[in-house]
Amino acid sequence: MTINNQPNLNKGQLLKSLIIAIIIGALVFVTAVLPAEYGIDPLGTGKLLGFSKLYSGNEQAENYESYSNLNFKKIKMEKLGSPKSVPKPSEANNLPPKLQYPEREDTIEVVVPADKGIEYKFKSLKYGSTKYEWSLDKGVVYIDFHGEVKQDNPPKNVFYESYTLAYSNNMAGTFTAPFEGKHGWYFRNETNEDIVVTIRLNGQYELLK
Repeated sequence: MTINNQPNLNKGQLLKSLIIAIIIGALVFVTAVLPAEYGIDPLGTGKLLGFSKLYSGNEQAENYESYSNLNFKKIKMEKLGSPKSVPKPSEANNLPPKLQYPEREDTIEVVVPADKGIEYKFKSLKYGSTKYEWSLDKGVVYIDFHGEVKQDNPPKNVFYESYTLAYSNNMAGTFTAPFEGKHGWYFRNETNEDIVVTIRLNGQYELLK
């Protein structure tokens, strides 16, 4: 024989339980959900209990607004490197050296003036490997990561090969030089404030003097 020990609730008790559940849910919504998800804290409990710290809507909106103010142009493949009218130098086919530049590590800060662009390059021998990372103190810049072949008598229109074109606020990677020459970045600042780029290098390269 099975005995059912569960209490039978009448309509009044069920209604009372439902009201209590609604009140508890409303309290949780007001004290925790509103401050954490929407930044609304009518009772001050979100700040008291620390839920307000979870809200990041204002920061995200400000970042989105600052980035959306920049009208990024679509980057096309045709912009990669020199035009077809500039031939690739024969020096690009030279054999790699038996010895690469010695390993080193550097941190460099470069200021990109408002509404202007500048270049920063380093020297690499063919197949020299370098790890890099760079980041900005604010905003976004247009970058062209490219290299120029070392030539004894370079022409007026120098050949260059682009490795990456992008709009970004930071980037990291490992670069293996396809030829001996100068390699690095062209940074273009399309905002009305100066931007500081911090570049870190580690590998087989030399800094330009």
